[in-house]
Amino acid sequence: MSKNTNDSDFSKMTFDEIAAKYGEEAAINAGIAADPDTFELDEEWFKRARPAGEMAPHIVEAYRRTRGKQKAPTKEQITIRLDADITAHLRKQGPGWQTRLNDTLRQAIFGSTETR
Repeated sequence: MSKNTNDSDFSKMTFDEIAAKYGEEAAINAGIAADPDTFELDEEWFKRARPAGEMAPHIVEAYRRTRGKQKAPTKEQITIRLDADITAHLRKQGPGWQTRLNDTLRQAIFGSTETR
């Protein structure tokens, strides 16, 4: 049994009224149809679309400047279990605690923080 869902029925109804009479899906679609900022992306829209690098190069460049995966990793990612008081001490010193831990280990093992 199909219910009549004429758009003119929806213009004076609330979401709850539409949902009660026609179902939640119809109420959602009515809300989308009533939103002036919502539209179907048709073939013409896709023909006019341009890459973000052409339209907003400053935003794309700022995004690309963020640190990504190392091209030639100089560090090895591992999992290690440390005592809670050790990690608490390192973390309370602020950002860079893992680098400080690496430097401390390097100093203890090699006697220097210089990379070999």
